[in-house]
Amino acid sequence: MDGSTTRLARWMQDGRFYAVLAAAGFSMKAVFVKLGYAAAPVEALTLLAIRMGCALPLFLWLLWMARERGADRLSAKDIGRILLLGFTGYYLASLFDFFGLETVTAGLERLILYLYPSLVLIFQVCLTGERPTARTLQAMAICYLGLGVGFVHDMQLAGWSHEVLAGAAWVFASAVSYALYYIGTGAVVQRIGSMRLAGLAGSASCVLVLAHFLALGEPAALPALPPSVWLYGALMALVSTVLPIYWTALAISRLGAAQTAAFGNLGPVLTVFASWLLLGEPLSVWQLGGLALVLFGVMRLKPAPRRPAPDRTGQPRPSVAQPGRRVP
Repeated sequence: MDGSTTRLARWMQDGRFYAVLAAAGFSMKAVFVKLGYAAAPVEALTLLAIRMGCALPLFLWLLWMARERGADRLSAKDIGRILLLGFTGYYLASLFDFFGLETVTAGLERLILYLYPSLVLIFQVCLTGERPTARTLQAMAICYLGLGVGFVHDMQLAGWSHEVLAGAAWVFASAVSYALYYIGTGAVVQRIGSMRLAGLAGSASCVLVLAHFLALGEPAALPALPPSVWLYGALMALVSTVLPIYWTALAISRLGAAQTAAFGNLGPVLTVFASWLLLGEPLSVWQLGGLALVLFGVMRLKPAPRRPAPDRTGQPRPSVAQPGRRVP
């Protein structure tokens, strides 16, 4: 087995591989949304409903794949947590994000949205008192220096207009909601299981979005939309919704919420290049410099083993690799 294969196997075991896949899938969502807006004069709620309508059968398929004999029955508390995850993670976060993408570029949207790793760290400290390591803080500082460079440059190009600032505020609200989803997922994924949780929380969010659309949207306008809008909605459902949610759950179960969120800083890198290739958005030296800092920071994020807990005699237990445990 060569070095690259060994490294890939290690990344799959400790969750980093799944965190990178999730970042890649989520990074394409903004591009698909902008392509959908360009294909037809479609509203944010309508496009989101198409995405979640296409995703619902896929989430139900995940639930079918996750079926296990003897699996723990969901308690009322479990059901409440799942509904809350669906509400914060892929209902509110998606709705706010789609509103923001009406006025900001895909590259700028990613740079704002990926403030959520720092929000995860802040919420985690407030809720559990669990502090990140010095290495993680250093890596995050490098990442956000790069994000700051790209953000200021893009806002200067956009002209600091009211519409762009309002769109940026919507995207920031999405980042807050998504950070809350990360914290909640880390609290329940070990009990419910990654695939089962992905199917349940995703299905709940689809139902919430479709109910919102039926109540306040324009369902009668759906048949008049061109096929390209439906195509981009289907791509969002598969490439940027269902698969990344599953990969995120796998990564969180191995890395923990904070480390998985930090790997999400790869998303802006991938989105900026994809928006340059597919949408024709500008790519400048300042953006490339900021993205280089993000990449350097992400490469410094490596899971550290937990210290072995003492046994009943007070002696430390032998050190054992625990890739599924949260990294402090």
